[in-house]
Amino acid sequence: MKDKILVTGGTGYIGSHTVVELQNAGYDVVIIDNLSNSNIEVLDGIEAITGKRPVFVQGDCTDINTLRKLLEENPGIKGIINFAASKAVGESVQKPLLYYRNNLNTLVNLLDLMPEFGVKGIVFSSSCTVYGEPDVNPIDETAPIKPATSPYGNTKQISEEIIEDYIASGAPIKSIILRYFNPIGAHPSACIGELPLGVPQNLVPYLTQTAAGIRKELTVFGNDYNTPDGSCIRDYIDVVDLAKAHVIAMKRMLDNNDTDQVEIFNLGTGRGLSVLELIESFERATGVKVPHKIGPRRAGDIEKIWAAPKKANEVLGWVANVPVDETMKNAWAWQCKVSPKK
Repeated sequence: MKDKILVTGGTGYIGSHTVVELQNAGYDVVIIDNLSNSNIEVLDGIEAITGKRPVFVQGDCTDINTLRKLLEENPGIKGIINFAASKAVGESVQKPLLYYRNNLNTLVNLLDLMPEFGVKGIVFSSSCTVYGEPDVNPIDETAPIKPATSPYGNTKQISEEIIEDYIASGAPIKSIILRYFNPIGAHPSACIGELPLGVPQNLVPYLTQTAAGIRKELTVFGNDYNTPDGSCIRDYIDVVDLAKAHVIAMKRMLDNNDTDQVEIFNLGTGRGLSVLELIESFERATGVKVPHKIGPRRAGDIEKIWAAPKKANEVLGWVANVPVDETMKNAWAWQCKVSPKK
C-alpha cells in the first residue's frame, strides 16, 4: 500500500496529469481545487485513464480552515504537491494582489499545517522564470536568480525563499522544488489536456485553437530576436514527462532519510526550440496548417532560455523522453476532442 498524497490544484493542467501518474504508481490521491481555472469533468478523465477516481474536495487553499478540515477528514497524508497557484504572467501584472494573495497564502497555510498533521514533505511547483533573462544557456541550478519581471515570477521566487526559511528554522519537513521550463501537450489517451478558460495565455492551446478554426490566427511576438529564425526560444517539455518527475520527487522525499531537506531541480529537455520551429513541428506532426503572422515584440518576453537538466537526469534518474512531434500530435488529438462540434 503506497502513501496518501494531497495534490492542490489537482484538476488543473499539470496537476491532473500528475494525479494520473501518482495513481498509476499506486499512491492514494486527495485533490483540493477551487475550480477557478479548471473543470470538475477532469475527474472523469483521470478515472478513465487510471480506473480510479481520486478523492476530491472543492475548496480554496487560501482558507486555512478549509485545509485543516481536509487534513482532519483524510488522515494519513504523507506528502503534498502544490499546484494551487495563479500562473498567467500578463494577468499578474494587471492583478498583482490576486497573485500574492493566492500563491503565497496557499503555500504558508500548507507549510503551517504540515507538522501538525505529520506530513513529511512538499513538492513545490516553481518555474524557470526565477532565472530571468539568462547570461548563458543552457541553465543549471547554480545560475543566478534574477529580479522578477512580473508579480507571477516574484511569487515563485518568494515561495522558494519561504520554503527554505521555514525549513532552516527547524521545521520537521522536506521539500523538493521543481523549476519547470515550458510544459506542453496532453495525455496520449486524449482524456485530459490543457483546457484554458477563455482566451489561452499559453502558446500551444492558442496554436491548436487556431488550427481548429476557433481563433483567426496566431501572432508570433517578434522575429528580430538574436536567434536563428528571429523568434523566441524556449525549452518545451511534454506534460506527461513533467508529471512523472513529480512522482519520482515524492518517492525520493518520503523514502530516503539521507537526502537534503531542500533540493532544487530544473525540469526541461535540454533543447531549445523557437516559436516558429514549434509551429513547424505541429504542422509536420498533424498535417494541419496554422495561420500565423509576425507581430511586434511582447513586453516581458525573454529572448532565449533552455534547461541543463543534468542534475535531474543523474540524481532523480528522470529524463524527458517524448519527442516534440509526438507531443504536438497529442495536443491536437486533445483539441479535436474538446473542440465545439460543427
